[in-house]
Amino acid sequence: MITAPELRQAWTIARLEMRRAFISKRSFWIYILAIFPAVIFFGRAIELKYKEQRYTSSGTITAAQMDSISRGESVDRLVSRLPKVVDDHRYEFRRGRRGRDGERVEEEHRTVQYYDGKRRAWVFARNGIVQDVHIRQHKDFEGDREAFAGVFQYFYLRLAIFFGCLGIFINLFRGEMMDKTLHFWFLSPVKRSVLLLGKYLAGFVAAAVIFSGGALLAWWGMLWPQDPSATAAYLSGPGYAHLFRYLLAAVLGCLGYGSVFLAAGLLLRNPIIPAVVILVWEGINGFLPDILQKLSVLFYLQSVCPTPAPIENDVPAVLRLVIAPAEPVGPVVAVFGLVMVTGLVLFAAAQAVRKLEINYSTD
Repeated sequence: MITAPELRQAWTIARLEMRRAFISKRSFWIYILAIFPAVIFFGRAIELKYKEQRYTSSGTITAAQMDSISRGESVDRLVSRLPKVVDDHRYEFRRGRRGRDGERVEEEHRTVQYYDGKRRAWVFARNGIVQDVHIRQHKDFEGDREAFAGVFQYFYLRLAIFFGCLGIFINLFRGEMMDKTLHFWFLSPVKRSVLLLGKYLAGFVAAAVIFSGGALLAWWGMLWPQDPSATAAYLSGPGYAHLFRYLLAAVLGCLGYGSVFLAAGLLLRNPIIPAVVILVWEGINGFLPDILQKLSVLFYLQSVCPTPAPIENDVPAVLRLVIAPAEPVGPVVAVFGLVMVTGLVLFAAAQAVRKLEINYSTD
């Protein structure tokens, strides 16, 4: 049992170790993992805003005018009726078959685009006649929210936080063994279990700040280009609750994976092997039976997320049944389960650190 003075000692150690956890020559790539999704969403936001400005400068038509575009209409008459064209491309297409005179048949194709302030219309014409009209929203808020859920669960939880915690927590003890500086801590008048707790707190705070901050930036990048009315409606509804659960999942991922990799750095000379085993187990989580899925950290992290990860529509029905996730548990149960597992792993690590003998010649 750790007493209050020992908790203060652990926090002092954590504050000393935080600088090393946040700023280290070995941890630069962790920041790249954390902000990579934000770069993608902000890049898309800039693209949407640039296109919106370009379309608006070319002129907009009304929603009724866009809906009036129909197949079979002369494209020249359409352009004369609706002159505010965003893009107008013409090209000739020579078909492989021949006409009556033995010459190849040439067709004139034309693509015209319109914008009504919210939607884009692609008008496809052949030989001057409209053949097809595709109309879709310029900004798909629901689609972007699904994209964020997919990026967060497939990239952030499965890869970024996993490898980020591997890099941060492995170095807390194993890195000092490689640098031959761990004995300085062992010579200090502090229990080894308190030292373990202090180092773990330093790594946890660093990982939680880095990855929850990266998730927050990506979420903001997803919202930035959306219509203000849609964003306001989302934030006044479930928006902030969704954000809280995403950030909670990121923090719990750092909590669970951090304890596992801290223990691996203590117990094993080469912790990369168990890291690969855990990565494979987490990667095949969706293909496992329900009872085995519940033995994975990823299962409980996904239970905390507000929306399930999307599955592409073109995935075969048989494969869709195979990779279907198990029925998620409640968020409270998921949080409690991960905290309990973390406590057990740290207890095992505390027993190991008490028996740890330093021999730099073998490390």
